[in-house]
Amino acid sequence: MLERAYWFLIKAFLWLFFGSFGYVVALKYVPVWVTPLIVSRWMDTFGTDESSQVYKKWRPYDMISKEAALAVVSSEDQAFPTHWGFDFDEIQDAIKENQTRKRPRGASTISQQVAKNVFLWSGRSYLRKGLEVYFTALIELIWGKKRILEVYLNVAETGPMTFGVEAASQRYYGHSSATLSRDEAARIAAVLPNPRLFSIKKPSAYIQRRTRQIARQMRYLGGQKYIRSL
Repeated sequence: MLERAYWFLIKAFLWLFFGSFGYVVALKYVPVWVTPLIVSRWMDTFGTDESSQVYKKWRPYDMISKEAALAVVSSEDQAFPTHWGFDFDEIQDAIKENQTRKRPRGASTISQQVAKNVFLWSGRSYLRKGLEVYFTALIELIWGKKRILEVYLNVAETGPMTFGVEAASQRYYGHSSATLSRDEAARIAAVLPNPRLFSIKKPSAYIQRRTRQIARQMRYLGGQKYIRSL
């Protein structure tokens, strides 16, 4: 019995490993239309007055304004072009700060956020964190920076039932993400920490202030040339 259980676990591990590896390879080339987060948000509308319509439109990286790409890097992960999926300096700083903060802050990179959104369920557990590390390493190895950023720009939650910068741009600005201005892109990035609380269409004083801060960071980084070599 022990031997059978051992071989069953080995086979299950190999199936899961090669299955996940193959799925990551496939998603390097095809659009990511659905994520666990999208499904979760859609299911949350059941039995409520909230609309279940999902706003999401995939756009290739080259059809999205680079101001949007620069804005999310400036606000979420300035070390994105150079790290290997994990910003250990940020992790150490967060650990130190969280010893005195009432609300702990995270240190997730864009790569980690993509791994969570595309492959994993919501919640906190050691298993989920371990899988996040695994998928983050895989997409860094297989996808590369440009594809990771492309997927992030298309799957990030940008408002109620709204996912990706194209859907946000059309819904809140009335035009394509290809023509996003710096301020418009910065405002989208400003709401990313909590897009269901903060609004792109009706920005609070805090979001307006954060938008200006992000726009300044975009200039400080040198503009679009900062992400040109991804």
